[in-house]
Amino acid sequence: MTDSDGPASEMKADLETITSLAKRRGFVFPSAEIYGGFAAAYDYGPLGVEMKRQIRERWWRSMVQERDDVVGIEAAIITNPQVWVASGHVAEFTDPLVECLECQSRLRADHVENNTCPNCGAVGKFSEPRRFNMMLSTIVGPVADESARAFMRPETAQGMFVNFDNVQTTMRKRLPFGIAQVGKSFRNEITVKQFIFRTREFEQMEMEYFCHPDSSLDVHTYWKKERLRWYYSLGVRPQHLRLRDHTAEELSHYSKATSDVEVHYPWGWSEVEGIAHRGAYDLTQHSNHSGKKLTYFDPDTNEHIVPHVVEPAAGVDRIMLMLLLEAYDEEQLEGGDSRVVLRLAPGVAPVQVAILPLSRKDTLDPTARKVWDILRPFFRTQYDDAQSIGRRYRRQDEIGTPLCVTVDFDTLTDEAVTIRERDSMQQTRVPITGLVMALQERLLALEPHVPSIDEMVL
Repeated sequence: MTDSDGPASEMKADLETITSLAKRRGFVFPSAEIYGGFAAAYDYGPLGVEMKRQIRERWWRSMVQERDDVVGIEAAIITNPQVWVASGHVAEFTDPLVECLECQSRLRADHVENNTCPNCGAVGKFSEPRRFNMMLSTIVGPVADESARAFMRPETAQGMFVNFDNVQTTMRKRLPFGIAQVGKSFRNEITVKQFIFRTREFEQMEMEYFCHPDSSLDVHTYWKKERLRWYYSLGVRPQHLRLRDHTAEELSHYSKATSDVEVHYPWGWSEVEGIAHRGAYDLTQHSNHSGKKLTYFDPDTNEHIVPHVVEPAAGVDRIMLMLLLEAYDEEQLEGGDSRVVLRLAPGVAPVQVAILPLSRKDTLDPTARKVWDILRPFFRTQYDDAQSIGRRYRRQDEIGTPLCVTVDFDTLTDEAVTIRERDSMQQTRVPITGLVMALQERLLALEPHVPSIDEMVL
């Protein structure tokens, strides 16, 4: 772990390489590609959707299922527009927009480097900056007038704030406790770039942790450590992660502290998750605008208090891009051969075990499919019998499959198969009767080491 501004070791793939691999192997496709695509819109293919699901499930298990102080909800994407008035999004959710006077490109002013247009190269030829609200709006109801205007939510957080009283009452929660949610959000970004890193439609994993004001800074420190631990569990190397605390000038007016988990992407350090101390701002705003008291009765002091909130908020798409870049490797083999390997942790790999009959001959297929039937209830699997066994191994390496099970002609007599490990390429003969346990042990051994929270030093 590092919180310095020092250099980090380079990842082995650039963005173009990962974008190509993602399309070629079925992780991510340009949306509506047969119609020429659509700017900053992507469709997740068979492997990509499985990998995204594993990221979400690992987050949910860590943040909700393994804890007794956090519960989940799923709030509406389109809600009462007054929610966004109270939260400040209608008035303040803006970016500075400039237009290049040469090519008419519209750009975020803070993304223009050296006063040069990135599209046409014109220097110093920009309009004056103006504020651009990033919320996407829609019409709800049969009449398309201003009274029917609503918004696609720009974040999932507000759905948890407006449900604070409902959750606290029905679940009988005492401070501190959290409300978690995973779902789509929408922002009309001016500048969309860097593949799935910055898009207009994206998926968030957020948790609002309500706590006593007196302990809120300690809670913020706790969640900084806890969230870094989670990224280590995904297999991200410490030298590619850092925790950056916001300066006083960066902080929102209601925030006591905010820290970003940043990843060393090919273009430099960029945020993958924010851990914000939001104070009592959101509950106070919604209470004032709705007329509903949003407080917590503390039975120890017999007082009604407005809890403070610490918010870890991560982007699923950014995490997936981070993991693809982190896992990519090109390895030179003996004899001048080479291979591309995605060294994904087993917990996020779209395929954990591939079943490969040595030959497509009918004599092997029934046995190989019986082995597949045995494994499917326990692992994410893929049956692959196309092309030579060597090409299939390379194909599975390139999509990140940790283990392959090869069914050969000896299997018909000795009822054993060969386990081949992705990273070491070592092969081990195992009886079919003990195959499930052998695979589980190997996958567990391949999971990254995660330090305890007591070992974490910020």
